[in-house]
Amino acid sequence: MQHRDSIILKKVLSEISVAFDMLGNTSMEVFLDDEKLKRAVAMTVINIGELVKNITPETRLAYPHIPWKAIAGMRDIAAHKYQTLRMEDVYNTVTLDFESLQENIQQILSDESE
Repeated sequence: MQHRDSIILKKVLSEISVAFDMLGNTSMEVFLDDEKLKRAVAMTVINIGELVKNITPETRLAYPHIPWKAIAGMRDIAAHKYQTLRMEDVYNTVTLDFESLQENIQQILSDESE
């Protein structure tokens, strides 16, 4: 894996951490009523998708179990169709998908450092 990819993956982990810190144990109902929180968390989703778009094809092919295209696609939806973005989808992405993504990226970085 290229050094650049390692840096990008570390930045993705940082963005995941930011999303977790902002969301905490917030329920979906509270999230949906908090405009600032919705916008902030949506921005982390956008940031992660943008970062993933810069990962080399070699790394993407080496780790096909990670849904690289879906992550980038969520970014495109969040960035370009924000007014129609379902905030329930943003909440579910963070609460249901980010933990697995975090674990997978940590494993990739661990494998690469060995």
